[in-house]
Amino acid sequence: MGEQHSPKFPQEIIDEYAALGIDLPALFSAGHLGERMDIRVLEAAPDRVVGTMPVEGNTQPYGLLHGGASAVLAETLGSVGAMLHGGIDKIAVGVDLNCTHHRGIRSGLVTGVATPVHRGRSTATYEIVITDEDGKRVCTARLTCLLRDTNPQQQG
Repeated sequence: MGEQHSPKFPQEIIDEYAALGIDLPALFSAGHLGERMDIRVLEAAPDRVVGTMPVEGNTQPYGLLHGGASAVLAETLGSVGAMLHGGIDKIAVGVDLNCTHHRGIRSGLVTGVATPVHRGRSTATYEIVITDEDGKRVCTARLTCLLRDTNPQQQG
């Protein structure tokens, strides 16, 4: 695994979470699975989330990047965007993920960029484009998250 890193967040989001005593980089990390796959969230905002993942260690038996690894990268990045869109009163729960795998890759680093397709009050949908080091598209994914209240007892 690589060294520790801290993704870049817009200052207003940092301030909002800091006021509540919440460690933003820890909250919006890739989680245990993402750590095992060495996913790194480099920048995060409701309108754009960028992350990387090495191909090495995330391959299928033929030596190609595993489609499930691309799916994990996509869901991680889209979920971070949805959580940031929902804000401190919502949690994002993935309800639909689809991935189209365009080409195989055997080595290097892939980069995923998640951008919103729809950001509503109860759902958020992100398109995630995963490319290789030459900028060639490896996978295109779409993730829809349900935005749930963090404290449902407060609903009227």
